[in-house]
Amino acid sequence: MDITLKPIATISNKRDKPTDDFWGDTISEITLLSHIPEEALNGIEGFSHLEIIYYFDKVDQNKIVFSGRPRGNPEWPEMGIFCQRKKDRPNQLGLCTVELIEHTGRSIKVKYLDAIDGTPVLDIKPVFKEFGVKKAIQQPNWATELMKDYWL
Repeated sequence: MDITLKPIATISNKRDKPTDDFWGDTISEITLLSHIPEEALNGIEGFSHLEIIYYFDKVDQNKIVFSGRPRGNPEWPEMGIFCQRKKDRPNQLGLCTVELIEHTGRSIKVKYLDAIDGTPVLDIKPVFKEFGVKKAIQQPNWATELMKDYWL
């Protein structure tokens, strides 16, 4: 089965390379494409956080992996791709929970989005607290270590 998706928006920001850390000061503007009406964002300012689903369009198909050590670090365990958040994934999908800063017309400004300039957006969803985790989040120590500078 083939699935065809059409981008609904694009991301504009100062990041032009997919680097691993220091995303915390990056403010991104997400602007709807011309085939999406402006009213698709009506009421979005009522939400503090959004989920952005985007497409890693610059990933080299030859670099897609199914397992490996996170960031290639030999001190971290071999992990399947579905235990990592790296861009070199089978379907090249990214997902990030962001903080909404501003909504103006066809655009929103957000913080905590780890996508580079020009990245196509596939969907925008509001975060409902009822969809949040029900228990404390558990993760391995390597994941905590990996993320220590991510949002600085």
